[in-house]
Amino acid sequence: MTTGRIHSWDLSTGVDGPGTRFVLFTSGCPLRCLYCANPDTWHMRDGQSATVDEVMAEIEKFRAFVTAAGGGVTITGGEPLLQPAFTAELLHRGKEAGLHTAVDTSGFLGARATDELLTDTDLVLLDIKSFDATTYRKLTGAELLPSLDFATRLDLLGVPMWIRYVLVPGWTDAPAAVDGLARFVAGLGSVERVDVLPFHKLGAAKYEALGLPFPLRDHPSPAPGLTERVRDQFRAYGLSAY
Repeated sequence: MTTGRIHSWDLSTGVDGPGTRFVLFTSGCPLRCLYCANPDTWHMRDGQSATVDEVMAEIEKFRAFVTAAGGGVTITGGEPLLQPAFTAELLHRGKEAGLHTAVDTSGFLGARATDELLTDTDLVLLDIKSFDATTYRKLTGAELLPSLDFATRLDLLGVPMWIRYVLVPGWTDAPAAVDGLARFVAGLGSVERVDVLPFHKLGAAKYEALGLPFPLRDHPSPAPGLTERVRDQFRAYGLSAY
């Protein structure tokens, strides 16, 4: 039985996929996004060990409820593709249980996702942090190209995607970069929607508890007008943006 490292789980509605979701937070992430709201999921060592059977036993308690609510199970993190075997088995078992399955990922480790894993995935929530490679590197500490390659692969396989874009004033609001991403995403036939997510500081208390500096503690959230402008840029390419 495959064992993984998990942080926690929760129930959500409408954010982590369609309907009410059982959301599993895995431990470990290779990125260090400046605006990360979950620094407590960065390290595998901080998680708790769990088998697939143990996780499925928890999911089973809510299966009838989430199914009736048109939902399913979403695996997020951290970064679920840091533990590809664990994530793959959970997705497969979820499909066997008749649940809608989703993976929330940056796509940076997309090469670790086998075709079999993706066959068991009904939806990928793909967080593309920026379309400017330099900004992406400064914002996350990683490279942009693997995420774009993963998006292209998902499209070739016909895996539905929701693109998630965190809007941070002065970081991800440059019109040219947003336009470039919109053009790229519009060329992917399996993208169902784009979620423009305004930057927030709800995770600030976690940094304080961990004794870590929050890099964007004093940074402003975007004004409603800026958020709508960015959504309109995506809509101008025929995309459904929210």
